Amino acid sequence: MENHHTLANRKDIPALREIAPDLARISKFRRTLSLTLPFLYVALYFYFATLRWWPLAVFATVCLSFVTYGSTSHDLVHRNLGLRKATNELLLSLIELLALRSGHAYRLAHIHHHARYPQRDDIEGAAARMSFMRTLLEGVIFQFKIWFWAVRQNSQHKAWIIIEGVSCVLLVALAIFLTSVTPIFLVYVVLMIMGSWIIPLITSYIPHHPDGQDELSQTRLFRGRIASIIALEHLYHLEHHLYPAVPHQNWPKLAKRLDSFFEEAKVKPIKIWF
Repeated sequence: MENHHTLANRKDIPALREIAPDLARISKFRRTLSLTLPFLYVALYFYFATLRWWPLAVFATVCLSFVTYGSTSHDLVHRNLGLRKATNELLLSLIELLALRSGHAYRLAHIHHHARYPQRDDIEGAAARMSFMRTLLEGVIFQFKIWFWAVRQNSQHKAWIIIEGVSCVLLVALAIFLTSVTPIFLVYVVLMIMGSWIIPLITSYIPHHPDGQDELSQTRLFRGRIASIIALEHLYHLEHHLYPAVPHQNWPKLAKRLDSFFEEAKVKPIKIWF
């Protein structure tokens, strides 16, 4: 399997050290903020839910879903935050458990995706070959598929994966048990599970084009202010595929440095109005 921190020498794609060696690092403040936000949003959910301010409580879980799988957890998967290995593994597990997911199953599937896409054995990117409606169904079963697939792999993190899966079941059971006391925990569980249903649509179906002729056409290039606002600066999927060692906070800067390369390579960006 190709090292996901190294850009292979493919065609004329410049190496990260040539165009953006500084973008593989982030400041201590941004790292701390990234790691704090998931726990902050959990706290806000329970604060708002206790006060019965349900719209704000739901919004807090939406924010939590956003900053986990696609942001903080994603950087922990790639070990992009400059943390010690043990700290990185623990935070990956804890932060994904906040969303009732296995962080190490996520890592195994995601690194496999980087190594195998667009091959058909890429379980994370499978939705790229599905219809829109089938992708929506995939969201409902996606976390189960990822976990059972990960358990069957010969991985050094299998113990983590099993413990995280069991922990998810126990957290759901505990939330159901506490319903007689308060529905707050069960509502949280339901919201977080539903929040994961959109993952195949956002991370696989929309950004990928597996029938493209080469690496630059197999993942879509997005540009434009409207798309950037809608995606909250997370629309740089092609850039991430090319340079997975760059943390998500630096994707916009990376995109600007790559614009001339994409133009020369005749990669046409997708825009929403402007």
